[in-house]
Amino acid sequence: MKKLVLMAFVMLLGLAVVGCDTATTTTTSATTSTTSATTTTTTTTKAPILVQGVTATTIKIGNTATTSGPFAAVGVPFNTAINAVIAEVNAAGGIGGRTIQLVTYDDTFNAATGKTLTEKLIEEDKVFALVGHFGTPTVGATVDIIQEVGIPMVYAATGINALYFQESLGNPVMAVQPIYATDGRIMAARAVKEAVYGATKDQALPAGAKIGVIYTNDDVGQSIKAGIEIEAAQLNKTNDFLYQAVTTSYNTAVTVLKASGVSAIILAMNQEPFGYALTAMSQLSLNVPVFSSYVNADITVVDHYRYHVDRPIYVNAWIDISDPAGFYGLSAEYWAFVTTMTNAGYDGKTVGKANYTGNAYAIAGYIAINVFLEGLRRVVEDEVELNWANYIAAMESEPVDIPMGGVVDFGGGKRWGIAAMSMLKYEYTLGDNPATTDVVEVDFLTERFVKVREIETIQTIEAK
Repeated sequence: MKKLVLMAFVMLLGLAVVGCDTATTTTTSATTSTTSATTTTTTTTKAPILVQGVTATTIKIGNTATTSGPFAAVGVPFNTAINAVIAEVNAAGGIGGRTIQLVTYDDTFNAATGKTLTEKLIEEDKVFALVGHFGTPTVGATVDIIQEVGIPMVYAATGINALYFQESLGNPVMAVQPIYATDGRIMAARAVKEAVYGATKDQALPAGAKIGVIYTNDDVGQSIKAGIEIEAAQLNKTNDFLYQAVTTSYNTAVTVLKASGVSAIILAMNQEPFGYALTAMSQLSLNVPVFSSYVNADITVVDHYRYHVDRPIYVNAWIDISDPAGFYGLSAEYWAFVTTMTNAGYDGKTVGKANYTGNAYAIAGYIAINVFLEGLRRVVEDEVELNWANYIAAMESEPVDIPMGGVVDFGGGKRWGIAAMSMLKYEYTLGDNPATTDVVEVDFLTERFVKVREIETIQTIEAK
């Protein structure tokens, strides 16, 4: 039997990432490929260095992004989109007459490796900024270094709580993705307040019902759990939340919570363990609604064969590519992203290149580099020297528009990340393929996450 799997568009993002000790550099010359600020060309004439990573004609940025191993599915499209935007910007003359160069290393999703490579980017490659600083292990191991050095870090591909600062004017750490504590608060509020518990129609959470939380005992799980605990207390539901940590035995956690009679499950974890937890729930027939993080709004982590109608899957989302008035119901900003990926050959039509036009992680990389570039444009408009202090001040001067999203506000020293999210629901359709004339039966599978709630603040959800 044939099977046609349609990878539908995703309206959300979130990340984590990879590596080996090699670097690649995006430049304006096909003959230039370096990882050192002192050997950017093969000629003897060099542009004067104005500040670390900046010459009269170039700006060097860097990241470590997992491009091998299980998290390569995140890191590869993420960096591909960053490079695609850089290519377009450089072709148009750069920002303020300066082209952008990206130095990137594969950190193998290892904290020690990521720390070493981040130090290399700062001390040896002498990059101006870290853009798309990738993955929970590396980010967690380097936040203190970034603050000590003062190098701008724009967009962390994680949401660990170490990135959150209530008021910290001039802080070089500028996270964009929602912080996991905020993510966890929204999950908990929706688990309590959303009327999604009926098998055939929406019903409210039963009075006195228990909500189970399965969390990974790492920075991601602990950070989300901290937010859940805050929100449970806010809603006077602390005693109604039951927690189970997991390392390898997901079946044990599911068995305990099923025996406790939970009415919902929150999965506080990222992509790979999320898939394991869903499998365990399927195998043990724990059929209750599931709520999870924005990082899991990707159909590749859901096995539709194990899906059950009484186990609906809801995830947060901070990006929305839909626009009912737009072409095919999608926003103009989304189509701008598609154009960028198409121009780079990542639209499924170029041999040897994947189709990333609907990839959530490519969208994340696209957002990361565009947010960074907005700060550069502001410095140019302000007609001030491009240095770390002026760049950070420009980013704090007014909220930054997020492509395909809302805004992130660094004003007054806020380092909160995005603090409002929509809610998506997983769905799939399996049937005959209407596009085929084969006499053989064809399974036609469409999977997608569909928006069921608009972007809402925690306070809006709590008021329901």
